[in-house]
Amino acid sequence: MITIQELLYNRGIDKNAKVKLVRHKDARCDLYEQYRKNHSWFLDYQSSQGKPVFRGVDYIVSFIGEEGTSSRFIAVYQVCSEEEKEVYNAETLIDGKYLYTLKEVEGFEDMKERVIVKWSNAISWHQWIKNEMEIIEIQPGLHYQQFTDYFEFILNFDELKEIVNNQYPDWKRMLSATKGVYLISDTKSGKLYVGSAYGENGIWGRWSEYVKTNGHGGNKTLKELVNQDSEYGNNFQFSILMLLPKTITADEAIKKEKLFKNKLGTNSFGLNNN
Repeated sequence: MITIQELLYNRGIDKNAKVKLVRHKDARCDLYEQYRKNHSWFLDYQSSQGKPVFRGVDYIVSFIGEEGTSSRFIAVYQVCSEEEKEVYNAETLIDGKYLYTLKEVEGFEDMKERVIVKWSNAISWHQWIKNEMEIIEIQPGLHYQQFTDYFEFILNFDELKEIVNNQYPDWKRMLSATKGVYLISDTKSGKLYVGSAYGENGIWGRWSEYVKTNGHGGNKTLKELVNQDSEYGNNFQFSILMLLPKTITADEAIKKEKLFKNKLGTNSFGLNNN
């Protein structure tokens, strides 16, 4: 049996530190969906507690509860401070008397959202690290889907980030192998953006730039949206409109891009500005 404790200690968690394992599960909302779509909300939810459950704790190891006793590892957080502060917002479900400042600890990136443990006591949502928990599965990732066909997927931005940051080999191989015209859909406004990828690393290289820039890829209009709201990129969905040969020139690719801009009206009614 391999336990989560073994992985944590091997990654540098001090065996003498006071560490709690924390399993978040809430019947009032889908925490999985909130974690995916509104990460800052999830962090606020975790930081606000009705009782001083993190008092005297050096680190918490955070999980999202799934079916049965399955629990998915999210991250390790250092407990920096505790403040007695009444926090209540019925609309957002943020409710607590104790507010904690939590800082994510580096070094666990390749474990995030992939390691599944069997929670040893489902009734107790926070437990000291001495209670060993078995790792029952290590998955490719929270949002992972295998590449099948260029025209059979629509990727949410968090899915694209996971694919790029984890360098999933099937996606990297196929998206690097071709250039193309692509579509970004803003699910919040309904507006569209058409772009083209004609660099050395094809679609993979261009879409990697969106991940690096938090969603805007250097485009003026998208950049304005992301600058106003750092999480706005979570509204974006990515898909491919047309494949282009690897030998195509930049001018030829831009010509194809303009064709789709005209077809979809993205200069007049969408997010394109040229």
